[in-house]
Amino acid sequence: MADGNGSIELAGLVKSYDGVTRVVDGVNLKVPDGAYCCFLGPSGCGKTTILRMIAGHEDPTDGEILIGDEQVVGLDPVERRTAMMFQSYALFPHLSVRENIAFPLRVRGAGTAERHKAADAMIEKVRLTELADRLPGELSGGQQQRVALARAAITGPRVLLLDEPLSALDEQLRVQMRQELSRMQRDLGITFVHVTHTQLEAIAIADIVVVMEKGKIRQAGPARDVYDQPRDRYVAEFLGGQNVLRGKVARIDGGSALISADSMRDVVVPLGAHGGVAVGDTVDFAIRRDDVGLSRPQAVSPESRAKVPSRVRSIEYQGNFVKVMLDDVGGDELIAYVPDRIFYLDPVSVGDVVLAGWDRDKARMLAR
Repeated sequence: MADGNGSIELAGLVKSYDGVTRVVDGVNLKVPDGAYCCFLGPSGCGKTTILRMIAGHEDPTDGEILIGDEQVVGLDPVERRTAMMFQSYALFPHLSVRENIAFPLRVRGAGTAERHKAADAMIEKVRLTELADRLPGELSGGQQQRVALARAAITGPRVLLLDEPLSALDEQLRVQMRQELSRMQRDLGITFVHVTHTQLEAIAIADIVVVMEKGKIRQAGPARDVYDQPRDRYVAEFLGGQNVLRGKVARIDGGSALISADSMRDVVVPLGAHGGVAVGDTVDFAIRRDDVGLSRPQAVSPESRAKVPSRVRSIEYQGNFVKVMLDDVGGDELIAYVPDRIFYLDPVSVGDVVLAGWDRDKARMLAR
């Protein structure tokens, strides 16, 4: 386990290459020591630039970067005690696994015995003991990644930075390596900052998920909170798994709004923290796809459930659930993830008219 505080604070962080366009635009974020933080967003949103600025490979145009309460802008990576694992792995093809992992210590002048002892301890952590004398070309993609991870971690950094570390792997190996990264992070006890554009990857492994768009943070927090309680339409749609519907407020009734749109009448949505909503406003709300159930039009539903009539457009079997795509509601797609055991008790077909329903308290008003 590395010594030292690996907490990170980004304060007013700005990066511009031309003095006009801000690739990173006023980012403020705190990452606790020992956390696993994932920056998530589409290409060009600024997440890799932030990673490189934390690492010390680029300087910010403005703002501060603190690691363990130490201002590190202007310091090189060694002084910051950060290490970076690159997407390409960048292993030396002529060096063995042991020599690749020990290489950073060789650069720092450590003796052969010292660096091989440290490398063997790290090799054991990443479960490559039997492959220590092999060359990178004799390893699988997952094994090469573990070598790259061990090489980045051997210097005992306070912060380990990972740039799209799983993008080159097939799906089965990605799942295995997600588990490996989580295990390594726990074993090493250091802060991991991981950049990805894959939503499932971020929410599967991160303590903190940071969703970015156009150089700004749209939402940051625990993975479950960001997935289950998206702040706005962008976050809800980007993370997936949510229906985002739009309509006009027809009435305010206590702590709820009655919202209507084409083919949707007086759907009740709790206002939550959005007390400024008024009659006539156009608003967005989200409902998780797995909270949407389907029933026949003649079925009797409790008053506590919202009900939207629709027609089945397509059906996809997904193994443990069935994805049922319905006609759009007010221009927004409506999708239900129905558990397969429930779906096949009374299966619907393409073209069937159904009622899509959900408990009213499951809907979430989104920020405008």
